[in-house]
Amino acid sequence: MNSLPDGYRALVIGSSGGIGAALREQLAGDPRCAEVLELGRHTRPHIDYHDEHSIAAAAAALRERGPLHLLLLATGVLSAPGRPPEKRLGQIGYAQMLDNFIVNTVGPACVLRHFCPLLAPRERSLVAALSAKVGSIGDNRLGGWYSYRASKAALNMVLRTAAIELGRSHPQAVVAALHPGTVDTRLSAPFRAPGARRAPSLAAAELLQVLDRLGPEHSGGFWSYSGERLPW
Repeated sequence: MNSLPDGYRALVIGSSGGIGAALREQLAGDPRCAEVLELGRHTRPHIDYHDEHSIAAAAAALRERGPLHLLLLATGVLSAPGRPPEKRLGQIGYAQMLDNFIVNTVGPACVLRHFCPLLAPRERSLVAALSAKVGSIGDNRLGGWYSYRASKAALNMVLRTAAIELGRSHPQAVVAALHPGTVDTRLSAPFRAPGARRAPSLAAAELLQVLDRLGPEHSGGFWSYSGERLPW
């Protein structure tokens, strides 16, 4: 991450997942990175998106360790076990839709609330969350996947709005929604087309390269792993 200050500090939330673990490993191998922190359901402190207190407590625990320059949210859920994505209106269920929004939208929004104050205010900083191309309203041509699409579209709006606010207090900050593509992880395994396998290490490297090239004028954008700007 050549665009960040030498000795930058990074935090990966969701490092137990395929892409999150690969992001952590890539950053740990960067000699310019002083520290890579990780948070998830099984770390200490831990984060549980169904419990805002855990998010606030984790942020408080890390506050004394110094400012952050890179905040990555590598979390998300496509569907609950035994409940495939809804292809038709008749398959929509209250519980599944609510859980998708908690994990894909509400939890990340609360992370931004509690962790953005930890960003270095006068240095370049990057905030990014894994979104999905299917969360693009303009690109939706096939329909279906109601909960996942809607929760990721809502996440994009949260990030866009946060970018505007953060630009006032942290003028060198960049906030981005990232589409990692189809990656060989547990989340995508049931839905991957044959041959659609990209290693998490490759996806992580591509996403970090995209972030490294973004300037404050790009803050609040929606970007593919290829560097393409995606429509809302």
